Amino acid sequence: MRPRLSFAFDPHKTRHVFDDEALQRLGAVCEVVSAEPLTSFSTPEARAVLSQTEVLVTGWGCPMLSPDVLRAAPNLKLIAHAAGTVKFTVDYSAYATGIRVTHAAEANAVPVAEFTLAAILFANKRMFELRDLYRADPTRRSSHELMDMPIGNFRRTVGLVGASRIGRKVAAMLAGFDLDVLLSDPFVAADDPIARQVELVELDALMARSDVVSVHAPSLPSTRHMIGARQLKLMQDGATFINTARGALVDEAALVAELQTGRIHAVIDVTDPEIPPATSPLFTLPNVFLTPHVAGAIGTERARLGLMVVEEVERFVRGEPMLYEIEPALLERLA
Repeated sequence: MRPRLSFAFDPHKTRHVFDDEALQRLGAVCEVVSAEPLTSFSTPEARAVLSQTEVLVTGWGCPMLSPDVLRAAPNLKLIAHAAGTVKFTVDYSAYATGIRVTHAAEANAVPVAEFTLAAILFANKRMFELRDLYRADPTRRSSHELMDMPIGNFRRTVGLVGASRIGRKVAAMLAGFDLDVLLSDPFVAADDPIARQVELVELDALMARSDVVSVHAPSLPSTRHMIGARQLKLMQDGATFINTARGALVDEAALVAELQTGRIHAVIDVTDPEIPPATSPLFTLPNVFLTPHVAGAIGTERARLGLMVVEEVERFVRGEPMLYEIEPALLERLA
């Protein structure tokens, strides 16, 4: 007998995640209770669906699976999250009741790593600054001085803060370039395979030695504002700070103050708060390239998320080990 499956997410936030082929594959291994995704768990109709559900496929916009909601789903055996972090979707009590949880963070890591690689290469060549100089002076004369400086992507140093799944993907991508790569992560031991690709250093040394610093640590109480005024002042003149992880990792006031000196540059995809006030200097500083949290899966990149969840559900139904199951012991270190 096929397990009964339901969906819970905001369809307006999850376009492209599940295409027709993905839905057909889920329908082939599960009995779909309702093809209409739940956007609330409070209605009698939603509770009726939950009471039948054994596999719940969630995504962006899914309401919190609180203990009360989980009690309304007594048959639930698997939560498959077609997105990254589950911290704001699945209450910890789900693990205590034996519900298994898997997610598509590995799929979402791919475009973030690609975005980061592009940002690093552009930052080392000072492309945004050269663009502005060219716009202001079509003769290119004002660009020549910068072009003659020791910039570019040969024998430069990139510092990665955090050996998360994204940090590891970026390190692997950088292995194909003539760059020195530093890594700071207190959980990485000398015998970790990534140590063959990078030089392990303390955070302060990384900040001081790197031409580009890219942050890939999880957002935890212990990592809040791990990058503050002291660390930023260690950066070399002309260096670039990249954050595609979480805004709370950085003391934003300290970052703005350092950027306002014009001494360093930044590529910022995440902020704290998530949307800065309209008066934030991040919107207007010429040495800042600010994007609206788009490093992760957007557009057709979202299809990877759906595909990864489909494959995990198929493994679960076949009784095979899932590749991306979240173990409770690792929760405190996940983003």
